[in-house]
Amino acid sequence: MYKILISDKLGQAGLDRLEEAADATYDMKTGLSKDELLTIIPEYDALIIRSGTKADADVLAAGTNLKVVGRAGIGVDNIDIQAATTRGIIVMNTPTANSVATAEQTMALMLAASRNTAQAYASMQAGEWNRSQLTGVELYQKTLGIIGFGRIGRLVAARAQAFGMDVIAYDPYVSEEVGRELDVILVDLDDLLAQSDYITLHTALVPETENIINAETISQMKDGVIILNVARGKMIDEQALADALQSGKVKAAGIDVYRQEPPLDNPLLGLPNVVHTPHLGASTVEAQRAVATQIVDQVLDALRGVDFRHALNMPFQAGPGFTAIRPYMTLAEKLGQLHAQLADGRIQQVEIEIQGDDVDDLVKPIAAGVLKGILKETTDAPVNTINAPVLAEEMGIATSQTKGISSIDYHNLVICRVQWAGGSRLLAGVLIGGSEPRLVQVDDYRLEARPEGCILMMQNQDVPGVIGQVGTILSAYKVNIGEWRMGRDKPGGEALSFLNLDSHPPQEVVTALEKITAVTQVKLVSL
Repeated sequence: MYKILISDKLGQAGLDRLEEAADATYDMKTGLSKDELLTIIPEYDALIIRSGTKADADVLAAGTNLKVVGRAGIGVDNIDIQAATTRGIIVMNTPTANSVATAEQTMALMLAASRNTAQAYASMQAGEWNRSQLTGVELYQKTLGIIGFGRIGRLVAARAQAFGMDVIAYDPYVSEEVGRELDVILVDLDDLLAQSDYITLHTALVPETENIINAETISQMKDGVIILNVARGKMIDEQALADALQSGKVKAAGIDVYRQEPPLDNPLLGLPNVVHTPHLGASTVEAQRAVATQIVDQVLDALRGVDFRHALNMPFQAGPGFTAIRPYMTLAEKLGQLHAQLADGRIQQVEIEIQGDDVDDLVKPIAAGVLKGILKETTDAPVNTINAPVLAEEMGIATSQTKGISSIDYHNLVICRVQWAGGSRLLAGVLIGGSEPRLVQVDDYRLEARPEGCILMMQNQDVPGVIGQVGTILSAYKVNIGEWRMGRDKPGGEALSFLNLDSHPPQEVVTALEKITAVTQVKLVSL
C-alpha cells in the first residue's frame, strides 16, 4: 500500500482520485513547519506539493522511503532536483494543466496595465470621474516580446495575435522553424529588448534567467515599455524595475509573482502604474481541477511503475510508451547484474550497442538499465534508473554508445561490453516474444539462456564425460538442473555452460566441480 503526503492545498478532484485508488492512502497536512515535515516524511512513498512546501536536500534526505515528489503546477524551483536525482527520487510536474489559465492571466494584466483598469476602478470607488487622466494605449499593432517560447508562451502569442499584435520571441531552445509555423519571429535577447512595446516572461527559472529583467536589460528597452510577469518573481530585479517605473522608462507593469510571497517591503507595491495580483496565474476552477487530477494520476502511475510522464529527472523520455520500453530495461538490468558478478575487477568502462528498429531509440533507457544492474551488485546505496547514471559517473564508470562490437544477427539485439583493469567481457541479449529476456552471447560463445534465478556458469574443455560428471556432483548434493544451455567455439575446443539451478548449491559443489580435470572455471551468479 503506497502512502502519499499532500503538504499543500490540493483540489478536491485530486483527493477524490486518491480515495478511489485501492493501492494507496494519503494524508493532507498543510502548513507544516520544516521540522514537522522532516519528522513525518520518512513514512511516505510520495510527496505532493505546490509552491508552499520546499522539498530541499534536507527533506529529501529524510524521506528514506520517498520515490516520487509531484509538483501540482509547472515551477519546480522549490524542489532540489539534483538532490532528488542523486537519491533516485522522481520529480514530476504538470506543465499542461494550468497553461491556458496562465496565458489568460497574462492577457488580463496586459489589458489592465494598458488601459489603467485598476486605477480607474480605485478612482470610481472614491467617487471620482477622471476620464481624461486615465487614457490608455491599445494592443493593436504593438510588438509583444515573449521571453520563453514554450507551451505558455505560444498560447500567449496566439491570443496576442488575435488582438492584432506583432509577436517576437526569445528562446535559445526553440528553432526558427517552429516560430515560422506560428507566425512568430525568433530573435536574440538584445533585439527583443530593443524592439518590444510589451515584454512578458514565460521561461523557467534557472540561473541564466534569474534577474533577466535588471537595470542593464531595462536600459536596452524602448521608453514606455510595459512589462508583465506571470512566471516567477526571481526573474525580475524588483528594485531596478521600481526605479524604471518611477522614472517613466517603463510605462507600466503587470505583476502576478514576487521574489518573496506574500511580498513584504516590496518596492513595487504602492506604485500607481503597477497592476498587482496575488499569484493568480493558475487560479481558475478549471486549472485547479486539472492540476490536482493530473498530479495524482502521474504520482500513482509512477509509484506503480506504469508511466513516468512529465518526470523532470529521468535520464530518458518516459511517456505513454514506457510499457514497451520496460522489458528492454529489464533485459539491460540483467546484463548489468551479470557483468558485475562476473567481472574480475572494478568496472571502469561500459559500451553499449543497439541493433534493430524497435530498440534504435532506446539507448538512454537501456544504458540506465545496465548501470542500475551493475551498481546493484557493487554498491550498498539505493539504486534505480533515476540515479544510476549519476552514481556511475561519481564512481568513475564511463558510459558510451558504440558500433560493431558484436557480429551475431538477432532482431533487436542489446549488446554490452564492460572493461576493468586487465580485462573485459561482452554480453548480448534479446527479448523473446517481446517480453522474455534471453542471453545469446558471452564473449565469443553463442547460446540461448534465461538470465534469471540461480545460475552456474562453467567453462571447460569440450571433451566427452563432462556433462555426466557435473550431473553426478549436483545430484549428490540434491541440486536439480532446470535448464542447461551450452555454447562452444569449435568441436573439441572450449565450451561455456549456463545452468539454471532450482536451488542455490553449497560451496562444496563449486569446489567439487573445480576439481573436474576438464573444467577451467566455475562461477555462481544470482539474478
